[in-house]
Amino acid sequence: MGVSGSGKSTVGEWLADALGVPFADADAFHPRHNIEKMSAGVPLDDADRAPWLDAMAGWLARHGEGGAVLVCSALKHRYRDRLRQASARLFFLHMEGPFELIAERVARREGHFMPPSLLRSQFEALEPLGDDERGAPVSVAGTPEETRAEALAELERAGVC
Repeated sequence: MGVSGSGKSTVGEWLADALGVPFADADAFHPRHNIEKMSAGVPLDDADRAPWLDAMAGWLARHGEGGAVLVCSALKHRYRDRLRQASARLFFLHMEGPFELIAERVARREGHFMPPSLLRSQFEALEPLGDDERGAPVSVAGTPEETRAEALAELERAGVC
């Protein structure tokens, strides 16, 4: 979980490969309307997110037995609650870093529908993991290799893998 440009896909694909489990990116679950809205620089509201969250929850439920990696912003506690309804084993890795670093990464990214102008609204909406949530923060300030190693170490510490 984390804001756009925080490295969720890069780390998530690597983790799925390392763990030998299926991988999915939340971007693939967005209805066309959501992509059009974000492409126009308009943040999504909860009504826009509902079918997206339901689709991801369905995917998680289908892969709950053997495990899987899903990368998703999951910015708010209630969004994570919806995903947890599909899998009690869900563990969140919160990819976190300073706005300036992530804004720089988003500005360099090509071919993504989410414009850099929406990043600030994601940081404002972000609710860090609560004490009642299974998960851990992972710093994205280092190299991709350092971030991957920290993510895997957090999963091992939690007994997830």
